Amino acid sequence: MNAEIITIGDEILIGQIVDTNSVFIAKELNKIGVSVYQITSIQDDKEHILNALKEAKSRAKIVIITGGLGPTKDDITKHTLCEFLEDTLVENKQVLKHVEGLFAKYYKDKPLSQINKNQALVPSKAEVLQNDFGTAPGMWMVHEGTVFVSLPGVPFEMKNLISTQVVPRIIEQFECPYIMHKTIVTYGIGESALAERLEDWEVNLPDFVKLAYLPSLGKVRLRLSAKGENKQELIDAIDKECAKLNRLINDVVYGMEDEESVEMVVASLLTNKKRSLATAESFTGGKIANVVTSVPGASSYFKGSVVSYATEAKENVLQVPKEVIEKHSVVSEAVAKEMALAAKKMFNSDFAIATTGNAGPTKGDSNAEVGTVFIAIATPKEVVCEEFMMGAQRERVVEKSVNKAFEMLQKEILNF
Repeated sequence: MNAEIITIGDEILIGQIVDTNSVFIAKELNKIGVSVYQITSIQDDKEHILNALKEAKSRAKIVIITGGLGPTKDDITKHTLCEFLEDTLVENKQVLKHVEGLFAKYYKDKPLSQINKNQALVPSKAEVLQNDFGTAPGMWMVHEGTVFVSLPGVPFEMKNLISTQVVPRIIEQFECPYIMHKTIVTYGIGESALAERLEDWEVNLPDFVKLAYLPSLGKVRLRLSAKGENKQELIDAIDKECAKLNRLINDVVYGMEDEESVEMVVASLLTNKKRSLATAESFTGGKIANVVTSVPGASSYFKGSVVSYATEAKENVLQVPKEVIEKHSVVSEAVAKEMALAAKKMFNSDFAIATTGNAGPTKGDSNAEVGTVFIAIATPKEVVCEEFMMGAQRERVVEKSVNKAFEMLQKEILNF
């Protein structure tokens, strides 16, 4: 069962907003065995919309459209759908009553204008999907065997309609295969190195099981996918291949995706062991502390952070000896260790993370090459430090270093 998603709106194409709607819809469809064949973003332009609808119809049984349902003149989706479906707009009493109710409840001092009343105009052949959170209704239409679903572009309105009305209807009206995924997360090894390790195993995968490599900053996700009619057979096959995979790369496996993130794992470890954490960050600029505090309940184990971006801050706030900096450079193992120990002492914590490095584009206070990073972890017994070369792109250097810091911290907590 194939579906296509069409997002309508100039704001997507000019980069003003990110299309999160398609991501959500694709995930929800995948859960019920519907494969998304293509995602298309187009302008609020009649000819573009007509062409996109025609092309999608030739490939998919379900076409989901988001956007272009507002009350203003630039929102032309309903009119264009009518032209495509050879239909006309009619006033839907149920939708009009809903719009009037929303205005009476939330806009008591604002009269209901004709523009707002026009939200109740829908194609005559459409089944209305009531939008509990907004004035623009969802619409379910069938044309020559293809289902067209038009939804508002406002994310929370769209999500509610997908979850409560669209997905249940698809399940009721279509027989869909099962699609199963499992994703293993690896750290500290590149995509090509993984592929070399897994070559023989990958060649011998069952025909209905596929492997995808999903590299990102500091990690590679390995996604196993299976599609078929027998759910238990797919589950057994995926589990069997995951077990084989784990035996081949157990030294670099962090865990399974959709389980706890690394910061959640660290949070659980610190909580269960009743240990505390502090950070002293230089080039990461507080990003590690930000990730730590994004976990609910972090106040029970996170003591605080110092962002010692400048050399003076390392000397004056963290009390890193000036002679250590002069001898080894501000980007060095010695300085990273001093920072970690200082944070641990300052906040009276059990563990501390420290980062110092050169994220670029210039070398700053150090002669170290751009991308050179030192990450230190102070534990109750010692300080460990590793040097990394994270590349030349500033944003990637920072993000990869944050990921690596959590990986190192997790390892040290487990070893303690």
